[in-house]
Amino acid sequence: MNKLPTEYVDLPDIRIAYTQYGNGQVLVLLHGNSESKSIFTEYQRKHFPMFHTIALDSRGHGESKSTDDEYTIDQFSDDVINFCKANGINQAYVIGYSDGGNIALFLAKKAPELFTRIIAISPNYLVSGTTDDALRTIRILYKLMSFLNRIGLGFKKSLMRINLMLRDIGISDEELSGIRTEVKIIYAEHDLIKETHLQQLASLIPGSTLDKVNDCNHMTILNKPEAIEIIKRYFQD
Repeated sequence: MNKLPTEYVDLPDIRIAYTQYGNGQVLVLLHGNSESKSIFTEYQRKHFPMFHTIALDSRGHGESKSTDDEYTIDQFSDDVINFCKANGINQAYVIGYSDGGNIALFLAKKAPELFTRIIAISPNYLVSGTTDDALRTIRILYKLMSFLNRIGLGFKKSLMRINLMLRDIGISDEELSGIRTEVKIIYAEHDLIKETHLQQLASLIPGSTLDKVNDCNHMTILNKPEAIEIIKRYFQD
């Protein structure tokens, strides 16, 4: 499927790259850690053409440009809010996948009047919510990249991205309990995030719903037909 043309918005400390497609209700698409807006090409062209979809490259990812010494999910969410303000977007739905789902939790907390319906796919607000095997792999990868960076191979940005997966995102139980945006959480039968953690997260957010998608994992859920149908029904209700 052909790539959509990349456009840019210049904000004070970041140039945000994005693609857009379609007309109608604005639907913001937020990718996961070390990915880019390109993972949503089929969402934009095939699955959700009835929406005005906007897929962003997060800070430090894809074609977005910024100078940073650290990345935080909190900052990523501010970037999304400022992007919407710069583009005159007053109301939007959101699909956030993995770290994009974590960003979406902050959007729900900070700007419920702007982001009125949110799908968070396999989010985790605590690092302890990651499965033990996945966390072990991430830590090994971090050590390897630290070594490669020390010998001058330029892995600083990769380390900063991976470090996001090794610490809590910075939102409290109390803040989650204060969310008033409509939130649906979707996760995979074989996810990298613990089912108990996702159940706890859903129990904290008032009125949120939780759906498990069978026969998929964290890496394949995004394009699982059952997951796409769940999202469509949620936005069409």
